[in-house]
Amino acid sequence: MTILNKSFNTLYNTAPFSQLRSEDFLPAIKEGIEKAKAEIDAITANTETPSFANTIEALDFSGEELDRISSIFFNLNSAETNDKIQKIAQEVSPLLSDFSNDITLNEALFKRVKAVYDAKSSLDLTTEQDTLLDKKYKGFSRNGANLPEDKKEKLRAIDKELSQLKLKFGEHILAETNKFEMHLTDESDLSGLPQGAKEAAKQLAESKDKDGWLITLDYPSYIPFMTYADNRALREELSKAFGRKGFQNDELDNQNIVLKIAQLRFKRSQLLGYKTHAHFVLEERMAETPEKVTSFLNELLEKAKPAAKDEFEELESFAKELDSIDQLQKWDSGYYAEKLKQKLFDLNDEQLKPYFKLENVINGAFTVAEKLFGLQFEEINTIDKYHDDVLTYKVTDSEGELVSIFYADFFPRAGKRNGAWMTSFKPQMIKDGKNERPHVSIVCNFTKPTKSKPSLLTFNEVTTLFHEFGHALHGMLANTTYPSISGTSVYWDFVELPSQVLENWCYEKEALELFATHYETGEVIPMELVEKIKASATFHEGMQTLRQLSFGLLDMSWHGIDPSNITNVKSHEVEAFGDTSLYPDVAENCMSTSFSHIFQGGYSSGYYSYKWAEVLDADAFEYFKEEGIFNKTVADKFKTFVLSQGGTDNPMTLYKKFRGQEPKPEALLKRAGLLK
Repeated sequence: MTILNKSFNTLYNTAPFSQLRSEDFLPAIKEGIEKAKAEIDAITANTETPSFANTIEALDFSGEELDRISSIFFNLNSAETNDKIQKIAQEVSPLLSDFSNDITLNEALFKRVKAVYDAKSSLDLTTEQDTLLDKKYKGFSRNGANLPEDKKEKLRAIDKELSQLKLKFGEHILAETNKFEMHLTDESDLSGLPQGAKEAAKQLAESKDKDGWLITLDYPSYIPFMTYADNRALREELSKAFGRKGFQNDELDNQNIVLKIAQLRFKRSQLLGYKTHAHFVLEERMAETPEKVTSFLNELLEKAKPAAKDEFEELESFAKELDSIDQLQKWDSGYYAEKLKQKLFDLNDEQLKPYFKLENVINGAFTVAEKLFGLQFEEINTIDKYHDDVLTYKVTDSEGELVSIFYADFFPRAGKRNGAWMTSFKPQMIKDGKNERPHVSIVCNFTKPTKSKPSLLTFNEVTTLFHEFGHALHGMLANTTYPSISGTSVYWDFVELPSQVLENWCYEKEALELFATHYETGEVIPMELVEKIKASATFHEGMQTLRQLSFGLLDMSWHGIDPSNITNVKSHEVEAFGDTSLYPDVAENCMSTSFSHIFQGGYSSGYYSYKWAEVLDADAFEYFKEEGIFNKTVADKFKTFVLSQGGTDNPMTLYKKFRGQEPKPEALLKRAGLLK
C-alpha cells in the first residue's frame, strides 16, 4: 500500500506532495481501482430493493480514493510532468478507461440504476437528487449499457485507444514546445522589444549557459516577440515554428492522431445510436444540437464579419503606409495591431504593465472576491506544494469557517504545458453529515520576475488571471451534497460563465483602483489610462470574434460530420476556415495538430461554448452594472444560484433564478461594439 492509498495525515487533508514518488502512482491507482470495484460489487450484491440511497447515492460516493489519486496524478502530468510521469500516464489511462467501462457496462449495476430511474415519479426527491438520478441513468444509457455484448466490447476497445491517443497528442505538443529555441546573439535582432522582454530572454539564455538571448514558444516569450519585434523575418520564423507543432511529418507528428481521434469518436457515437460525436456530446449541453450550435456561430459570424473585414482593411492600409507592406501575413497581425492601437488610443502594454505587478493583481482578485462574496484569503506555508513556485492559501468566509484550500501556480517551466487552466485536487461534497471543502488550483504561464523587475503582467494576462480565478470561485463556493455535480461539474457551455463574467471587473475604475498601483511609486492607475483601457476594449473585436468563431467552426467540422472521408488534415482545415479567414494561409502550418482544447482536453464539440458563455456573461454583468458592480444583493444571488449550485439543476433554470430572465445576445453585441 502506498502513501496515496492511506488517509492523508496532513493539515486540511491536503495532498502530501513532498512525500510522493512518481513510481507510487501506478500501484496506487491499481489499488484504488480494486477498492472502487469492491464498492461497486457491494452495491450490486445488496439484496434490498434498489433505492436512491443504496444505489444512486452509494454509486456517487464510490471510488473516492481513486478519484483523489487520479486528480493528483493528472494535475501533475499537466503542471509538473517528466518522462517517468508521461510513461505512467500511458499505462494508467487504459486502466482507468477500462474501469470506467466496467462500471457503465455492468449489467447488474445498470439494472439497479434503471429500477430506481423507472420508479422516479414515486420517489420524493430534491431537485439535486432528481438531477443526480437523471445524470447517473444517462451515464449508463449514453455509454453503452443498452448495447449487446459484442458492441460493448467494441466500445471498450475504442475508449482505451482514445485515452492513449489523447495523451500522445499532448505529449507531442509539449515536446515540440520544449524543443524549439530561437537563439539570438545580435542585439539588433531584438529591436522593438520592451526592456522586460529582452531581460527575460537574456535570463533564459543564461539559465541554459548560452550567450545572447533565447526566444521560445512559451507564451511569455512568444507573445512579446510577435507583438513588438521589428525584425519581420524573425517574426515569420517564430510564427511558423509555433504553427507547425505536430505538423512536421516526424516522430512528434499529430496528423494521424487527429484523423484517428475524429474517426474513433464518430464510430463511438454511431455504436451508441447517435448521428455524430457532436450529436452525442450536445445532448448534454445547453445548446442541445449541432444544428443549434452551427446556427448560433453563423449568426454571430454574420454580425462580426463586416466589422472584421473593415478592421482588417484598416490594418492593411496602416501597415502599407507605415512600412510599405503589400500583403499582411499572420506574423504581422500582433505587431501592426499593437502599433495601430497605440496610434488610435495612445496606449500600449508597456504603459500598463507597471500598474499590474502580479502580487497586486492577485490581491486585487482576492479583494474583489471579498467585496462580492465575503471571502478572506490568507497565504499559508504549512502545507505541501508540488513546486516552489506554487503559492498556497487558506480561504475562509466572514465567520472564519474554512471555504477552500487554494493553490496558484503562475510561471512557465519545462514540465508544464502552455496556457492557463483551473483544476481541483479534492472535490466538495457533504458526506456523513460533514461538508468536505474543496482544494482548488489555478495554473497560468505569466512572465517571470527578472533580476531588476518583479513579474509585471500585460493587460491580457490580468484578464486571464481573473478568468481562471472566476473558475476557481465556482469550485471554492460549491455547496452541494454529491461530488459528481459539485463546483464546475456543470454543462460545458455553462462552465465559462463564472470565469468570463469576472473578467469584466478588470475594465471597471471602481475595481482597478483597488489593485492597479504602480510597482515603484504606489501611484493608483491614472483615470485617463482606465478610460483608454475601456475605449480600446472593443479594438479589433470583429477580428477577435471571427477568430473565436473559426475555432468553433473547425471543431464542429471535425465532430459534427462523418469524418471517414477526411484523409488530409490540412486541406480539411483550410476548407473549414473558408468563411472566416482574413490572412493568407501558411502552407507549413496547421492548427488542428496542436488544437489541444478539442483533441486532448474536454472541448470536443464544445469550443463554441466560449462564445455561448459570453452571451451569458455580458447579460449577467449588465445586471451588476445596473445595480452597482459591488452590489451585495446581485452578488448574493449570483453566489446562491450560480456559484454554489454546481450542476444540481438545469443551467438555464439557475440562470433565470439569478437574472429573472433568459439572457439576451444584445448585451454581448453592444459590449463588443458590433451593434450598429
